[in-house]
Order: sequence, then structure tokens, then C-alpha cells
Amino acid sequence: MNFCRHFLVCLAALLLNACGEPQSIHIKMVCTSDVHGHLFPIDFLTGDSIRGSMARVSTYLKTQRQQGGNIIYMDNGDMLQGTPATYCYNTYAIGLTHVAAEVLNYLGCDAVVLGNHDIEVGGPTYQRYADELNSMVIGGNIYFEDSDTPFLPPYTVVEREGVKIAVMGLTTPAIPHWVPQCQWQELEFADMERSARRWMQYLHENVSPDLVVGLFHSGYQGGIVTPDYAENATRAVAENVEGFDAIFYGHDHQARCTEIVNVVGDTVLLLNPGRDARYVATLDIVLDKEGRASLEAELVNMENYSPDPEYMTTFATHVERIAKYVDRTIGTSTCATSTHDALLGPSAYMDFVHQMQLDVSGAKISFAAPLTYNDILPEGDVKVRDIYRLFPYENMLYVLWLSGREIKDYLELSYSRWTAQMSSPRNHLLPFDTAGEALQYPYCHFDSAAGILYEVDVTKPAGHKVSIKSMADGSPFCMDERYMVAMNSYRSHGGGGLLTEGAGLTHEEMLRRIEYTTTADLRFYMLNYIEMRKTITPQLLNHWRFVPDGWGAIEVQRDEMLLD
Repeated sequence: MNFCRHFLVCLAALLLNACGEPQSIHIKMVCTSDVHGHLFPIDFLTGDSIRGSMARVSTYLKTQRQQGGNIIYMDNGDMLQGTPATYCYNTYAIGLTHVAAEVLNYLGCDAVVLGNHDIEVGGPTYQRYADELNSMVIGGNIYFEDSDTPFLPPYTVVEREGVKIAVMGLTTPAIPHWVPQCQWQELEFADMERSARRWMQYLHENVSPDLVVGLFHSGYQGGIVTPDYAENATRAVAENVEGFDAIFYGHDHQARCTEIVNVVGDTVLLLNPGRDARYVATLDIVLDKEGRASLEAELVNMENYSPDPEYMTTFATHVERIAKYVDRTIGTSTCATSTHDALLGPSAYMDFVHQMQLDVSGAKISFAAPLTYNDILPEGDVKVRDIYRLFPYENMLYVLWLSGREIKDYLELSYSRWTAQMSSPRNHLLPFDTAGEALQYPYCHFDSAAGILYEVDVTKPAGHKVSIKSMADGSPFCMDERYMVAMNSYRSHGGGGLLTEGAGLTHEEMLRRIEYTTTADLRFYMLNYIEMRKTITPQLLNHWRFVPDGWGAIEVQRDEMLLD
């Protein structure tokens, strides 16, 4: 792909062989990031082949090692969420060594950083994963609460042929913005730039490395910025903290290979391999006979490498276990329901989700939206794979206290994005773009509610569509009263803007409103909800409807054709 290079004048003392003659040394650093469970070249939900995967990375690493190079392999976090492969070992095969740890050990990994999605799976899982790894797990800005004591070693030193390379690990400090505190109890996430400066000074005073390389689970720049931290701080650290020769980074999924000049005029190489093991980032370090070190960075496309047959044989038992897991029957449904219907009005599928959220949380009101466009909860046997498709994201279930007014304003914004203002029964129900080919807003933000009785008037303008009549049990609904409301963790942290733009809450206020959070994700609870009941019958709760009656029905078929 693209690559860049710079030279350093250094290390002359290290380049003498036993006879005192200078020699060249070649070291190759290889990094994956944001693999998100893509350990095998298989889509376990469909059986299809996929791009990337650690099976192809295995082929690449073996090829490099066979060429006699000094290979240093590292992973930059967000390994534990994303596919049934890791989910199976996070929630089901919990008594076994985690397959992700076994894979990294097989690949000879030297250093690992935890990403935000690794923390999100919870302490028992990421601690188990870290304990099972042969490599050093590092994190220089994760501290024990109210202390300056690191939770993880801030760095590791990897030595090849007398060359000491210090690898400093840092993780995005924005984790509290997305992940409930129960998943990172007694920890704090510090600003990356301040932490990098602290450990760089320590390295030079106590370790004297020949090269310093960053391993950052944090994007290039941008994202969430507060007075205390920046979510994506790689560029800022590279520019402002003297001493890095190169930084491998990730989190933002944007494959990149570039360089910047820091505050003292030195060049720092920045490498991001993107996501799903589709690329690896490589840093070639060549120390020549004159004592100069040249650094060359490159992104290598894993599509050019076939899955490693030996790797697949080694992990065949794991692949079989994962395939059996997703094919496991968890219950029976007496009827089929579709997420497609949820875009066009009250839906038996969405009401089943609402009922689960209300039953699990004990809340009075539930908010939820369809997360896929046209997936089915089938009639007959319901399997793990069906629920995995319906719940593609591993969001937790939250309960927040909201006032009646905030609930109405939340729904007003949802339905203003979901429905057009109709002047005739023949108008579109759904708001399409100017080309009439796509929805103006993502359907995953079309939240409906359960636990209250309300109407949505499609003839009214945005902000004036929703009329709440009462609680579902017939008791009064009051604008000034507070209610416990269940929703997913993405929404409760401001995702989609329904709590911020709609209900008018700041992020700090949202955190203060949290009454309860689960320690497992909604997919886990839905799997257990069905399994405990054995037989389910999803049906309409009849808690809301579009008015005037029949408006939109004429155009629903045309809207469906446009959606398809």
C-alpha cells in the first residue's frame, strides 16, 4: 500500500560482531489492531468466507520468519468483541482458555494493548484473557482509582540482537464515555499525552532504550474532546512528546501510514492497520554497518495471503465449537417476526424486545429501535445465530431516570426522523432523501416506546407529533414526574442524539441519571430470555399507533419497495 521512511544516526556501539567488525541488523515489527474477533476466515452466521482474519496473518508471519528476520509481533486491542468466535468464549465456553489468547500465543505475540471493546466485556473476561496471554499486556494510562499506580505495566522492552526497543502502551481515555463503570471498577483512564510524557522520561532515565515505539489504542485525532482528555490523541502525542520513533495506533479503523514532525524537528512514523485483520502494519528497522538506523513503514494487504492450513488445523476444535454454538437451538417461536416491519409501524418484533427489556430491568418504560433492516426471528426453532443477527452490537442494558417531559421530547426527535409530515394519505410515511432512494436518517435511531400509551400524528410537524395518553396500565402519565426508562448503553451515552438533542441532557447529566446497568449485553439477555421460556409468541403490545388511522397505509408498499 503506502509507505514512508526516515533515518536515524545512532546505535553504532551495538553494531559490532564478536570479531569487532560492524554488521547490519534487520528487525521487523508487525502489528494488528481492531481485529474484532476475526480469528478465522469464516462468517459463522452464513458459512461464507471473509476478508482478512488472523489465519491470513499467521501465513504472513510465518513467511517473514522463514526469511530469517527478527520479527516482533504486537496486537493493539479491540480483540474480544465483534464475531461469534470471541462471543462464544466470552459468554459460553468460559471454562476454557480464551480462543483469542490461544491465537495470539500461537502467533508468538510480544505485546498487547487492551482496547475499549476489550474493557467493555468486563473484568472477569479481560482479566482472564490477559492472564492467559504469553505476551506482556501494557497500558501506561490506566491507573488504579485515586492513585498514580498503573493497573498494567506501562511498557515492555523487546530485545533483538542487542537492540533494545521499548514499546509503550496507551489506551483511549474516553472509555467512561461508552462503557458502564461496573466493567472497569477501581480504574481510571488518564490523558494520553500526560501519561506518555511521564513514561518517556522514565524510560530514558531508567531503561535507555535504543528505540521507542508506541502501541496506542487511540485514533489519529478528533472524536470526543473534554477538558480532561482527548479520545483520539495519537497525532498530539507524536507531535508534542519528544522521543517516539514510530507509533502503531488504531481504534478509529482508518488504515493509515504517514509521518509527522514533532516539536524538536524529529520525524515520527504513524501506522494504523485498520480493522478485522485485513491489513497488518509493518515497521522495518535496518541498522547498517555505519551505525545508522533506517525505519520504513508499510501497510500489507492480507488478501494477498491465503489462510494458514496449519493454523486452521490447530484451531479446528475451536472452529467446530463456535459453529455448534451459533447453531444451538435456544427455544421455539410460534410465529415469525421481522425487523423490516418495525420501520413501518408498531411491530411484534420490537414489542418483544421491549417486553424483554422491561422484564429484565424492572423499568416502567422501554426505548428501543431495530438494529438490522430485514432480519427475521423465525417461526419454529430459534438458534443463537438468529439472535446474533438481530443484535449485532454488544450493548448493555441501562435504566435511567427521565422526566415525563424528557420522555416526550426524546420520542419527538425519534419520530421526526422516522416519519415525514404527511398532508395526504398518499404521501410517503418515511422521509427519503432528495433522490428518493434512501432514508434521510438511520433506522437504528427510530426508537419506539413501551410502557406508555401514545399516538404519533403523521400530519404534524417535527416536535409536535407525539401525544402521550397514559401509562400502559391506565395510570396517569405526568410531564413533571420521573420514570425509570430502559434503553441500550449506546443510546444512554448519547448515541443518536435522542437524549442530548431530544431530551436535552448533557453527558454529565446522563451519567447522573443512571440507576442500573447490566454487566452482560442485550444479546446475552435475549438468548437467556428465550431459553428460559422455551416457547415464545411475539405479539403486539398495542402501546402506540400512527394517526390518523390508515394514513401511510397506501404508501407503505411503495416505501417498502424504495427500502428494498
